Amino acid sequence: MARVRDRMEDFKDAVHRSALSMGYDESKLAAVMASFIMHKPRQRSSFTKAALTTLESIETLEQFLVKHKKDYVDLHRTTEQERDSIEHEVTVFVKACKEQIDILKSSINDEDSNSKGWLGIKGDHSNADTIAHKHGVVLILSERLHSVTRQFDQLRAIRFQEAINRATPRRRLKRVAASKSADNSHSNKLELKEPNHSELREPDEVQTDPIRVQQQLLDDETRALQVELTSLLDAAQETETKMVEVSALNHLMSTHVLQQSQQIEFLYEQAVEATKNVELGNKELSQAIQRTSSSRTFLLLFLFVMTFSIIFLDWYS
Repeated sequence: MARVRDRMEDFKDAVHRSALSMGYDESKLAAVMASFIMHKPRQRSSFTKAALTTLESIETLEQFLVKHKKDYVDLHRTTEQERDSIEHEVTVFVKACKEQIDILKSSINDEDSNSKGWLGIKGDHSNADTIAHKHGVVLILSERLHSVTRQFDQLRAIRFQEAINRATPRRRLKRVAASKSADNSHSNKLELKEPNHSELREPDEVQTDPIRVQQQLLDDETRALQVELTSLLDAAQETETKMVEVSALNHLMSTHVLQQSQQIEFLYEQAVEATKNVELGNKELSQAIQRTSSSRTFLLLFLFVMTFSIIFLDWYS
């Protein structure tokens, strides 16, 4: 039995000589061999780059929320202006991410419309799979952004609840102080009435002590003004609390409206696509009916010709 000779080294030498004759030097040959061993990474598409950029933005927003969570919730760490600035930055981040996701959606819709051929029929199944994959990527990014905004909504609800709790006990204390001052003024008025009776009885004491009576009247007027200002302050604080509650409810409502608008847009797109599919189905049904009628005519003609042929052959034989 003949031995099998390994000609691999001869093949490598032949390839090496051919490469040198074609102008390749040793460095180019080493680069070619390295490219065979370590493949270059595939070039990413513009959609993939934009999706990764959006994901990085959402992750940056999440890290920003984690970093400033205690500063936003704790009253003793930051001021109201700093918390307002944090809220403004988060709002800007969310709007930027939402715009990027809308751009991705519009690019997918443009690609889907361009991939459809005549009569709106999709030609390539691989392109349809790619578009479905891109829709899934956009859905994942939208859910990730909604989860981050939901976390911020929870932080904002905690802040508003603390503001309401902080304003409510202060308003109760003011009302208690106002009631106590009113009671004191009432008792002082009663004390004023008693010396008036004594003045009727002893008119000489009124002339000797008029300053104390005037001072008492000024104190009564001061207490009355304090009660009125306290009531006005309570009304202002109550209005402020209601405004905080209204702003919190407005933000929650805007968040739900945004989610509902996205769902409505998705349902509208699904309805438009379903309408197109129904139209295509009607066209296919009409074509099938025409094919059925033509095939029925052909079958009748075939049966007639075959019957006539059999009769003719029978007669001829």
